[in-house]
This record gives sequence, C-alpha cells and structure tokens, in this order.
Amino acid sequence: MYAAKGDRLVVHGRVVGQHDHVVEIVEVLGHDGAPPYRVRAEDGHESIMSPGTDAQVVHREASESE
Repeated sequence: MYAAKGDRLVVHGRVVGQHDHVVEIVEVLGHDGAPPYRVRAEDGHESIMSPGTDAQVVHREASESE
C-alpha cells in the first residue's frame, strides 16, 4: 500500500449496513509511502492507522479528476 499526504483512506464497512469510513492522510509515518499513517476524520479527530485489507487509498490526483 502506498499513500501520500492529502490522499484519502477509505475503510470499507465489514457488515451489511455499516458505512465506509473515509479519512484524510495528513502524514505518512512509514518508509516510501508505507503505513502507518496519521489520519484526520471529518470531525477533526486525528489518529494513527495501519490499514488492513478492507482499506483502499484514493490518491489525490484521482479524486480531483472525479
């Protein structure tokens, strides 16, 4: 998994009815874009995440063109 500052991290819901959780990557703590990442949720809460297989990185360039 590779990410950069400003990318979005989408953690997909694991059960029916559970919504996806979208956060912004504000700092990459791993080497060469690897996890862990410091992320910020829409409500301003920040945490450090090492995403699993249920997560997907949406790169800034891709999200801007949509």
